[in-house]
This record gives sequence, C-alpha cells and structure tokens, in this order.
Amino acid sequence: MRAIRRFTVRPVLPDALAALGELAANLRWSWHPPTQALFEEIDPELWLGVRDPLRLLGEVPAERWAELAADESYVARVAEVRADLASYLTGERWYQRASAAEPEQTWPASIAYFSPEFGITAVLPQYSGGLGILAGDHLKAASDLGAPIVGVGLLYKHGYFKQALSREAWQVESYPVLDPDGLPISLLHEEDGQRATISIRMPGGPDLLARIWVASVGRVPLLLLDTDFEQNPEPYRLITDRLYGGNTEHRLRQELLLGVGGVRALRAFSRITGAPAPEVFHTNEGHAGFLGVERIRELTVGEQGDGDVDFATALEIGRTSTVFTTHTPVPAGIDRFPRTLVEQYLGDQGATPGVPVELVLGLGAEDYEGGDPGVFNMAVMGFRLAQRANGVSQLHGHVSRGMFNGLWPAFDEAEVPITSITNGVHAPTWVAPEVAALATAQGADYDGDDTEAFWAAFDKVSGPDVWQTKRALRERLVADARRRLRKSWEKRGAAPAELGWIDEALDPDVLTIGFARRVPSYKRLTLMLRDPERLKSLLLHPERPVQLVVAGKAHPADDGGKRLIQELVRFADAEDVRHRIVFLPNYDIALAQPLYPGCDVWLNNPLRPYEACGTSGMKAALNGGLNLSILDGWWDEWYEPEFGWPIPSADGLEDYSDKRDDLEATALYDLIENEVAPRFYDVDHDGVPVRWVEMLRHTWANLGPKVLATRMVRDYIAQLYAPAAANARALAATENGARDLAAWKARVRAAWPGVRVEHVEAAGLGDVTEVGARLAVHSYVALGDLAPGDVEVQLVHGRVDSEDDLVDTALTPLTLVESYDGGRHRFDGDLELGRPGPFGYTVRVVPRHPLLVAPAELGVVALA
Repeated sequence: MRAIRRFTVRPVLPDALAALGELAANLRWSWHPPTQALFEEIDPELWLGVRDPLRLLGEVPAERWAELAADESYVARVAEVRADLASYLTGERWYQRASAAEPEQTWPASIAYFSPEFGITAVLPQYSGGLGILAGDHLKAASDLGAPIVGVGLLYKHGYFKQALSREAWQVESYPVLDPDGLPISLLHEEDGQRATISIRMPGGPDLLARIWVASVGRVPLLLLDTDFEQNPEPYRLITDRLYGGNTEHRLRQELLLGVGGVRALRAFSRITGAPAPEVFHTNEGHAGFLGVERIRELTVGEQGDGDVDFATALEIGRTSTVFTTHTPVPAGIDRFPRTLVEQYLGDQGATPGVPVELVLGLGAEDYEGGDPGVFNMAVMGFRLAQRANGVSQLHGHVSRGMFNGLWPAFDEAEVPITSITNGVHAPTWVAPEVAALATAQGADYDGDDTEAFWAAFDKVSGPDVWQTKRALRERLVADARRRLRKSWEKRGAAPAELGWIDEALDPDVLTIGFARRVPSYKRLTLMLRDPERLKSLLLHPERPVQLVVAGKAHPADDGGKRLIQELVRFADAEDVRHRIVFLPNYDIALAQPLYPGCDVWLNNPLRPYEACGTSGMKAALNGGLNLSILDGWWDEWYEPEFGWPIPSADGLEDYSDKRDDLEATALYDLIENEVAPRFYDVDHDGVPVRWVEMLRHTWANLGPKVLATRMVRDYIAQLYAPAAANARALAATENGARDLAAWKARVRAAWPGVRVEHVEAAGLGDVTEVGARLAVHSYVALGDLAPGDVEVQLVHGRVDSEDDLVDTALTPLTLVESYDGGRHRFDGDLELGRPGPFGYTVRVVPRHPLLVAPAELGVVALA
C-alpha cells in the first residue's frame, strides 16, 4: 500500500542540546571532524551506518537524549563546537583580511556561482561526478576563505542514481525518492511566512513555479530550485526529477530553470534577506547559460533598470560581469538543442518575453566553419555572454582554444580569449584526519592562510610515523571495501555461504592502487585488462603483489560504459584474483572518502588530451598517494618525478585504436612491475620504504599547496572575479558607459572592412644582421572611418619555422607619428634583436578600448 504523501518529522531536542540542530543544519559538519565527533558520540553504531546528522537525530530514543542532556561534559562540548561554528560564520577570514590590507584593489561584494550539480556531501546527493564535486569544493573553499559567494543550482527529487550490479555484472540503476524535509536544507520564506517562489512563462500553458531551498555550506548559501509541489501541473513537477535525465526538451526546461530561474531566485534571496546583489555571475559549464539572457531581459524590459536599455547595451553590461568556465575537452560533452526548440521556449510566449528571440538565437548559433546552423550551442552562448572565459587546466585551456577557435577565426589559437585556472580540491573534505594530524603535531596551522607552511611541515614527520599512518588508512579501506563488496554480492543474489572469501579480500600490507571515476570511453576503465595474464601476474606476484580497488558509474543511457564495467567485474569475479581486485558499486562521496587515503597509488589512464583536469589524483596526493597517470589535465602541468610516474602516451596514433591501447597498457604494466612495486617493497630494517616515503614528503610539501581549492578560488578572485567587478564598476561609473561601449563596438565592426595595412618599411638591417641590431619599422595604415585611438597597431615578431610561420611571438605597439588625408596614418617603432636564429615579423591592427579584455574580443584584425 503506497502513501499518498510523504514527509519527515524532525525531532524535538532537549534545551541543553538544541544546538545540535543548528550544527546539523550547516553543512560545515561534513568537513569538520569535531562536529562529526559530537554526532558519533550520540550513537557510534548508528552514526557508522548513516553518517547523516539529521537522520541520526531523528532515530535516537528519548532515553538516550535524557542521558546526554545530563552529561555535563557532553553538553559543554556541544556548546564549544557551536561557539566555534558561530566564530567561523561571523569572524574575519582571508577575504576580509586581504580586502582590509589592500583596499585599493577591487573586492566584489557578492559573486553568484551557477552549476547544474553540487557535490557537498553524500547526504545531499545532487551530483554525478567531477563537475559537481568541483562545484562543491568551490563553495567550501570560498566559505573557508570568507569569499562572498552564493551558489545556485537545482534540487533533484531523485538526485543522480544509485548503482548496483546484477548477477551478470550489469549496472542496475535505482532512483530513491529524496524527501526535502529530511535533507539539510530549508525553504526560503517571504516576510509574511509564505513560501518564496519564482515563476517562468512556458509556451502554451501556465507559468512554471519553483520553490527556493537554501543549503548552508559554511558561510556560503546555496540556492536550490525545485518544481515538485502541488501548484505545478504534473509535467512541470517532473522537471526537477533527475540529474541529467529525460529527453532534449526536458533538459532544455531544466537549463531554463537553472539560468533564468536562478537569477530570479537570487533577486528574491537578496530582497528577503538583505544580501548584496551579485556583482559577478559565474556559470560553471554551459548548462546555466540562460542566466545571461535573463539579465538582458531585466535591463531591457525592466526590474533591474528603467526598461529603456537596448539589447546591445544590456549585452555589454551582462558580459562585463560574467565569467564562463568550460569543462569539456570533447564536442560531444556540450549541450546542443534544436534551434526551433529554443525559439519555442524563448519567444514572446516563453521564458524571457520582450527579448528579441532572433538575437537570442544568434548568441548560440554555430555560424562558423564546420558549425551546424540547425542547432543552438550552449557553450557558444556561454562564450558570447561572458567577457572572461577559462578552461580548468593549462592543457585544457589550450584544447579549448583549439575547439572554439571558430568563434575568433581571425586569430591564432594562442590568442583566443580563453584562459585557464587549474582546478583544486577542498582539503578538509578529502584529507583523512590522521594525515592532517601528522602536520599539526609539528605545530602547523591547518586553518591558517599560510598553506605552504602547513604542507611543508610533513618534512619533519618521521618515516615510521608516515608509514604507520598509511598502513592504518589502508586497513580502514580494506574493511570498508569488504563491507561494500559483501553488500554488493548479496544484492547480486549470492548466498552467505558463498561469501566467506570476502573476509580475505584485499590485504592492508599490499601495494594498493585506486582507480575511480565516471565511465565514458575516453577514461578507459578497462585499459588495465588489455593483457589479462600480464595483469594477473602483477596481482599475484609472489614477492611484490599488487591490489586494485576500482569504482565508477556509467551514465544510464551509456550501454558502452556499462559493458566496460561488466568486463572488469567479470575479471574481478574470478576465484584466482578476486582477493586482489575489487569493483565497489555506487561511487560517491561516502565511498571516496576512505578510498583516497587508503590507496598508495592513484591510476589515471585517459586518452590524452581528453581529461579536462581530473581532481581524484589531487585528493590521493594530499593523502600520501603517488600518481601513476597519463600526462593529461593537471598532471601534465604539475608532474615532477617525485610526485609519481607518467604513463607514456602514444599521441600520434588514432584515438581508440587497438595499437594505441596496447602500447599504453604495456607501458602501464612495465611501470608497475619495474618501478612502482619495487620501490614500495624496498624497505629498511624498520619496515619503512625510505625512498617511497621521501616521495610522499616531496608530494605533500611541493604539490600540496598547488592542488588546493583555496588556491583555485583565490586565482578566480584575482584573475577573473575582481577584474570583472572592476570593469562592471567602470561601466557604471559613467552615465552612458555601457551604451557608449556597445556603440563603439558596433562602429568598429561596421568600419573594419576599411581597415588595412597598406605598406611596411624597415630600416636598420644590413647585409648581415647580428644580435643587438635595431629594427626600425614604419607602417602606413588606412583606418577608414576609425580614429587612431580606436586601434592599436602592433609589430608582431618572433622566431619563424620552415613555412615562415611566426612562432613564440611577442608584440611591440607602434606609435602614431603622422596622419594624412583619407584616414591614412603612419605608425613607427623599433626593436632590438636580442637572440640569434631565424627571425620574422609582420604588422597588424587590432581594436583598442580600455574595457576590452583581449585584442581578439571583437574577432577582427587587419594583417600586413
């Protein structure tokens, strides 16, 4: 018999312990061990099973509450942790200290961070993989730094999915219903007590309504929109059913709710709470791109302006204060919708009435060579609506500039205006307390601003202490893996009598390699199986055995990914190796937290360069793990020999070719057999692998500070958020700043066909040119209807290759020296030749304006 309605009844706590409710409601508990210890003490066995404060509080009997309320020591600890939370939430942190120390710098009052998924804790399962975990770590790090960020996302009724295996090792998905009343979130209410809602016009039928839930991620509010309530008709209630589920129209509705609805939710939140309106809008991937269209509607139709702003001016206002981060290195990872479907949902009867739909369609048009005129590309719109854009590692920035070069065809890939900020991970979430304790025992401050000093403290930790800690963490992983393995086999239909072998599965004294991630084909889950007998020989080596702990989910619609999982699980099921390799279903935060610390080596073998960044190896490194990886993503950028081992990549061969996989798998086997395992098992008289431990110390001290999410958020603030806020303030400081900028751009684009470099003269070079010679250049340029102040004339110079193409170029601005009739001008400059070898130069003209981020922003250039 099914219930017609479900809800969660929350407990009433004794007055002396009422603060436990406050501690449970703020998600800081998920990365704060003292708070977790308070909840664990209530009922250790129950806590081990749920690790969910709200659920724990609801299941504790009254007698236990009476005992705890009478325990003066426990009540005092509750008060102490509650006071610590209050100090954390209200005290000065890095952002406040830095802005006070450098008031002349730009410090945004508020930054809105939009993402389709957020991985904060397993208790709030609103994530599928790396994108969501990164978003969660971004918010947590912002909280620790005191950065004024507010998150915006969706609340999915079923989250992503729970993964299990059938007897035949096929992935099986289930979608448990999440009761919002049982989650660590609360509804936003108006002053009169009514639920705060936003509405979006839908074509052909009633407005879509959404409630606004708020999750407290430390100091950072996370706004989550959901449509599953009684005022909506059934089709609308299903819009927030599942993460990345449904057909194309369903996905479009979700993305309209995230972008358009998210902006409206922010406005409601600021109005109700008094929180400052965001100065900067950051869209994490293209899913939230419609936020830019909504901001244009606000300015052109009303609400955020007088309603008399034209589209081009509103576009400039929005672009100036918007940051777009692309995460995918493959075109297949980009959302593309039929142009006709977008037209239907964004016309006058759609989500943003009053905004000309043909202009919106132009924002997402693939109007470049190789583009599809019938689709609307969310990433393309993201770039056009944001003045600042970035990839998530240096290599990914390079790949992204190549992928999207078509938007700026007049410029070489190096000048495409997509920068990079390498991802990071939130150490308090992912670093085992035992690892952090090694440094704090040396007097290091885990919560201080000087992160380099904290990670350098590991150099002082003795080898036996390091190794005993790693052994304890390996042992904990083994226990957790056995528990999960038994549960998985029981779900697969195995009888208890069949499962005695699980008690001997894995060994806390064996070299442990971890591999866990989503299972698209490019991540190559089964590369390790290219030569099954070779892998078996490594797993079963008599002196230097290896064990593998593997996890990962395939998208529900990806049968190819499911077949990869099935292939690996069937190998791991074999009686001769099942004690050395295990696949753990339902990879999530709860599984990951013991996995990273318990592994000695983290394996990553994607097809290069398809790993945008990858952060799992960062988490392993912070926990005293070494990386064994293809040089892709962050590893390509920061690899050093003391951090682990690079797997050679056969880049010249065709992707997904057998030969490429065979070569790279062989290299992987060779590294494990000849370098990794021998170093792990090379121990001194105390049983400590001295060279291995030295690699761990070097990793902690030199890689640790780089891979932190706090470093990442500081980079975003310095390189993207603050400059965006500064430009936005500059536009607003003059009466017609944005209107003038839009008019200037229109004028430059219209006049550009008349811009050309007519003649270039050089002087100062003899028959033989030596280092130290000075090259003098006179360039005659026609600017047509433009003035010299509208452009910059540049001498582009550098080495030349065998095709006379310039490489490793540098720019030297030329100076206006004379003007003539007909819009013609002479620009001069000189250059000292500082190095020998082939040298070349050319002259070009690019637009110039103080509010442009890069010369390529308008996409026009005139070359000699």
